[in-house]
Amino acid sequence: MLLYGGPYGNLQATKALLAEADRLGIGGDDLICTGDAVAYGADPQPVCDLLRARGVPVVMGNCEESLGLDSGDCGCGFADGSACDVMAAHWFAYCRKAVNDETRAWMGTLPRQLRFSMAGRQVAVVHGGADAINAYVFASTPAAEKRRQCGLLGADLVVGGHAGLPFADVDAGWINAGVIGLPANDGTTRGWYALLEPVDGDIRIELRPLRFDHVAAAARMRAKGLPEDYARAMETGLWPNCDILPDAETAARGSALSPRRLLLDSRTS
Repeated sequence: MLLYGGPYGNLQATKALLAEADRLGIGGDDLICTGDAVAYGADPQPVCDLLRARGVPVVMGNCEESLGLDSGDCGCGFADGSACDVMAAHWFAYCRKAVNDETRAWMGTLPRQLRFSMAGRQVAVVHGGADAINAYVFASTPAAEKRRQCGLLGADLVVGGHAGLPFADVDAGWINAGVIGLPANDGTTRGWYALLEPVDGDIRIELRPLRFDHVAAAARMRAKGLPEDYARAMETGLWPNCDILPDAETAARGSALSPRRLLLDSRTS
């Protein structure tokens, strides 16, 4: 299974991810998006068209929920008046105009979770958390809270999105597959995705980087008049601010992430 989140309207990253899936021989229901097909990037409609043409299963993210309901904001959970909130008003208004009615209707039909079994374990795929579509779950989120949400979902492993940073907390049964449409605030211009594979009765989890044409993605954003801070983030690998991040993730800003490979039962491989 290949899982990833946040295409964010970034057509260059979406094409790169699908090319990687083709290289790995992964398609159909074995390729899952954790939501937010649209957001910061310049090509929300083409990204949705491409995902739908490929038949990629997509979990409803807060952006899909908001556009499907024709809400007035993205529902990201940003604090009122924060820098993220101010910039979101701009890119969300752009998405509302750029996405057609038929695509909005499709967004409104997306499932809030997807489930599959692997190596005898139940895996749930959500956007944010069990309690809320826009809940932020980070590596530093207490393990007890992650286990509580796993319990609510009745899953041995949860694959989430929304928070934008990849991590694997196998003890708590929670991983974030990462997003492809925006770098991971680590000073590199890479997106991230996750591979899950059954190995000897266990599940091997890999967090892998994804390179895409970040220069072209930034240029498209500027051409469409989208917030410069996010276009620059494509080029620097650093988010405009750390408004949503806990202290631990804020402290790690600019520290390049490394690929990871581990087993669900915590034995490294």
